Amino acid sequence: MALKLEKHKNCTVVRIEAEKLDSIIAPDLKAHLVSISSEGTKNIILDLSDSRYCDSSGLSAILVGNRLCKNAGGKLVLTGVKEPVKKLILISQLDNILHSVISVDDGIKLLEEVETSR
Repeated sequence: MALKLEKHKNCTVVRIEAEKLDSIIAPDLKAHLVSISSEGTKNIILDLSDSRYCDSSGLSAILVGNRLCKNAGGKLVLTGVKEPVKKLILISQLDNILHSVISVDDGIKLLEEVETSR
């Protein structure tokens, strides 16, 4: 499996352990995101540190996760986003919709700050 899940106090970290987030990985990612959300998790950190490429199906899976978190009153945070993936997000004009930070630790801190400000 190219996905690794880590549960934390206020979120679940989904680590993509594949160089490409494409049509091979995306369906599995979507299924895991739906499952995580249905279990009550509202905040998800998607760690893309190992991914150097993302196609439209990968981007679609990310957007599914973003929608699930938003509908649950939470937030999806991307971490470890490499330059080619950043370019796809910019070209798709999703940089204002998708939240990105450098590391998983930064993502956890961001989500803690959001929770305490509510």
